[in-house]
Amino acid sequence: MLEMNILRSDQDRIKTALKKRNLTPETLAQIDEIIALDDSRKATQTRLDKLLAEANQKSREIGQLFRQGETEKANVLRNEVNDHKGEIKDLEDNLKQVKESLSQMLFEIPNVPHELVVQGKGEEENVVVRDWNGDLPSFSGFSPLPHWDLADKYQLIDFGLGAKITGSGFPLFRGKGARLERALINFFLAEAEKAGYEEIIPPLLVNPDTARATGQLPDKEGQMYYVEKDDLYLIPTAEVPVTNMLRDETVSLEELPVKLTGYTPCFRREAGSYGSDVKGLNRVHQFDKVEIVQVAHPDHSYQILDEMVAHVESLLDKLELPFRILRLCGGDLGFTSAMTYDFEVFSAAQEKWLEVSSVSNFETYQSNRLNLKYRDGKSKPALVHTLNGSALALARIMAAILENNQDGSGINIPWALHSYTGFERID
Repeated sequence: MLEMNILRSDQDRIKTALKKRNLTPETLAQIDEIIALDDSRKATQTRLDKLLAEANQKSREIGQLFRQGETEKANVLRNEVNDHKGEIKDLEDNLKQVKESLSQMLFEIPNVPHELVVQGKGEEENVVVRDWNGDLPSFSGFSPLPHWDLADKYQLIDFGLGAKITGSGFPLFRGKGARLERALINFFLAEAEKAGYEEIIPPLLVNPDTARATGQLPDKEGQMYYVEKDDLYLIPTAEVPVTNMLRDETVSLEELPVKLTGYTPCFRREAGSYGSDVKGLNRVHQFDKVEIVQVAHPDHSYQILDEMVAHVESLLDKLELPFRILRLCGGDLGFTSAMTYDFEVFSAAQEKWLEVSSVSNFETYQSNRLNLKYRDGKSKPALVHTLNGSALALARIMAAILENNQDGSGINIPWALHSYTGFERID
């Protein structure tokens, strides 16, 4: 959530920047309401602190008066303290309520877009910052098949069995399809380790505090699978448990940046519309993904964002996949992000671009919720910047590899994966 001190001191800039998200005037007006509520909180806190200080002072005086035998004066002061107890209790209750309301209102305001983020209504207005300049896959002598037909032809993925076991959007990988999926996971993890990331195997379910700390609640509650009996959520991405490893921590300057990676299955209820856009692996409820997370000094976070983008580029280069990079406009920017780069790979048989990664800088939006700070030994602790990225989401990567590398009689496996798959071709 936004920092209250920055919201108070720089509200005009923040309102202007938030307009890039196409927020309604009513939502922007909440900033004024938040500041007014914070004024009320401060006034209540001041009055409460004053009464508590007076009560403590009078309590010390009462003890002294009793020891000096001045019982009458002591009882007068005791009555004064008792008279204030009711007001103190009311102030404490009011302060608790105001703080809860303030937190809830702050949770409903999205992050402030970076100055490079342009205003726009949706994905059609995202900015292409790197386009594909090479040749796109082409085929001669045969008609390329979409990945769902290839998966059926070579018995790689069984969408029908997945639907039978669970439901639509839960693919079942088998045979060389399962081995290729596992090879991709191991390849992505190995590349992350080479780049200095520590591997984490986190829990796949998280409690509400964890989901709230990284911004999934309340913004994405409808997209998460919820286990009501246990009050737990299935994770939509490894970002959630991995980033929360540092919740309520203060790290030293020497520890920054913290670099973590993790592979997990990911679960998302909202799978989009019907038709070819969601067919096969294009949009599923369960998918595998390797996530990279960094916790950084605020002065270095955008340099680190560039480094994370370069890491994802290197993965796609090694997989020999055509890709492009987009910087999201305000209307397509995630609720918690200050800046996001999306990667899209070209799907040859479908003849369209598929999103396979988002790499984002959240600045202090997540760390404020996480209470995650750094200390340099000279000044009081300050909030860090948090960043994460998909490196990579496997479902659409698998789709693109199958479609782009078919030759009419089989599918060639990218060279970078040969040592991981144990085979070079699917026939």
